[in-house]
Amino acid sequence: MELPEGLKALLDGPNFATLATVMPDGSPQATTMWVDRDGDQIRFNTAGGRVKPRNMDRDPRVAIAIYNADDPYEAYAIQGRVVEKREEGARDHIDSLAKKYLGLAEYPWTVEGMVRIMYVIEAEHVAAH
Repeated sequence: MELPEGLKALLDGPNFATLATVMPDGSPQATTMWVDRDGDQIRFNTAGGRVKPRNMDRDPRVAIAIYNADDPYEAYAIQGRVVEKREEGARDHIDSLAKKYLGLAEYPWTVEGMVRIMYVIEAEHVAAH
């Protein structure tokens, strides 16, 4: 699906998004995340072994909420699904997000043995608020 220009602008800026995934018992799990996009696909980055990657590996359905940090009344709600999971390039991706959100060349919280994973989300429904 083609993302609205206003949503693309929010994804391109240093605006935090909340990612909701589905727990094994069907309950929601939400995490505030750094986010960006590649064309009309939304991308998140996480470390292996956490709850959200386990949830997305089991059930690819997600919901995302994002708002403009300068005007919280400009917001979008997205429903979609994981269409790709990548370890290759994930380290470069988290470094680019660290640049976007922190102004740093490298992600500062890397731990020995940490495996970075990039998830690619395809939006299926978008609502502006």
